[in-house]
Amino acid sequence: MIETDSVLGKVRLILEAFHHGEEHVALAELARRTGLPKATIHRICADLVGWGALERSGSGYRLGLRLFELGQRVSRPRALRDAAYPCMEELAFTTKETVHCAIRDGHEVLYVEKIGGYRLVSRPSRTGGRLPLHCTATGKVLLAFAGREVIDDVLGEPLRRFTNHTITSPRRLRSELEQIRSTRVAVESEECRIGYLSVAAPVFDGRQQLVGAISVAAPTMRASVTRLVAGVRTAAEAVSRRVDRMRQESWIA
Repeated sequence: MIETDSVLGKVRLILEAFHHGEEHVALAELARRTGLPKATIHRICADLVGWGALERSGSGYRLGLRLFELGQRVSRPRALRDAAYPCMEELAFTTKETVHCAIRDGHEVLYVEKIGGYRLVSRPSRTGGRLPLHCTATGKVLLAFAGREVIDDVLGEPLRRFTNHTITSPRRLRSELEQIRSTRVAVESEECRIGYLSVAAPVFDGRQQLVGAISVAAPTMRASVTRLVAGVRTAAEAVSRRVDRMRQESWIA
């Protein structure tokens, strides 16, 4: 954990104060969100602008292209995304629904790719976005195969309720995770958002190590769970084969 009174801690506070979709954030608003003095923010932002991590935009700042450049160098999500994308496109085409590829980061789902369906779905997800593990099909798959220590840590914390359907009982969730490990598929209905369900399956490498998950989300009123389960399973298995093949080709090269 980075101490917020260190220089690096202050930089982190400033960068994390920018929200998705914002064109720019004024200096006064950065001060409000971070709790840092304006003079401190102005000094650090000047250095970040010089490096390219921030850019001046009107009377405020926006995230800079240097951060985008650095993000593209992160190998784990990039490799999985490259392997998964063709299979995700096919799944989105056949189901006409929104498809996700995600990994686990701590106690959260981190979405590394998203392909919108032909029929628009308003879901609280985006590429680079995060959601808790316990209330999405993707998160449950990632948690089920994460190992006993991670499961115990997650179930040892309060499970936030998003809807009346969210599972907040550790015993009930643990039982569901056991079933997911057996069937290698997870289904959640209206646990994260009313009116929507999702289906997910794990992606493994050739050593049967979990590397991520593929999921599809759809409105409950038109979703055929049986059809989505079959499609997601097929896609996840195809991605697993591509992950292993790309790993072998990289090793040979």
